[in-house]
Amino acid sequence: MSGSQVWDDVDDYFINTLSPDDEVLRAALRDSDAAGLPAIAVTAAQGKFLRLLAELQGARHILEIGTLAGYSTIWLARALPEDGRLISLEYSAKHAEVAVRNIARAGLDRIAEVRVGPALESLPKLADENPAPFDLVFIDADKANNPHYVEWALRLTRAGSLIVLDNVVRGGRVADAGSTEPDVVGTRAALELIAGHPRLTGTAIQTVGSKGYDGFALARVLG
Repeated sequence: MSGSQVWDDVDDYFINTLSPDDEVLRAALRDSDAAGLPAIAVTAAQGKFLRLLAELQGARHILEIGTLAGYSTIWLARALPEDGRLISLEYSAKHAEVAVRNIARAGLDRIAEVRVGPALESLPKLADENPAPFDLVFIDADKANNPHYVEWALRLTRAGSLIVLDNVVRGGRVADAGSTEPDVVGTRAALELIAGHPRLTGTAIQTVGSKGYDGFALARVLG
């Protein structure tokens, strides 16, 4: 049995045992596929992981950078209290349209909203609203801009907030210091920012599974 087949089998076992999705989540994935969106959403196990992180944070306010079809948005929003708030930023109007429908079907449209446009344009506008500090920020957008997203996350959080940066391993390419690929350069810059910033402490974890070989970084905002 190949290594990737083992990864898939273990992922299936973990998901079926610990984090089975439901019809709302399955419908979100079906609608994403039907609309021709890329199949890059988090897995059910990863979605449950995000939800648990939000619950451990006691999160009331969540910022997501990169919505896609709203699958991860639903997992995160389910961790929020009824008066909580989730703002998700999505570049593509087509993706956002699918996400808004999925979020509404999940009954979360009073908690979660999707804002359309380049995140680096949406983030300054959001900051101008002087929102309550976000307790958790999930970054899963274009990787070239990862360091900018981390910097904005710092501006919009407080001491004790958690920043989650997805897809940091890039199939192992992140270890190539000489790479000129924008996704690798951006990811390395974000990790180095976390390592050197006086207000951040963090780590990164490699993962395998049905999404292949990748990983995530966690950073906690210090006082």
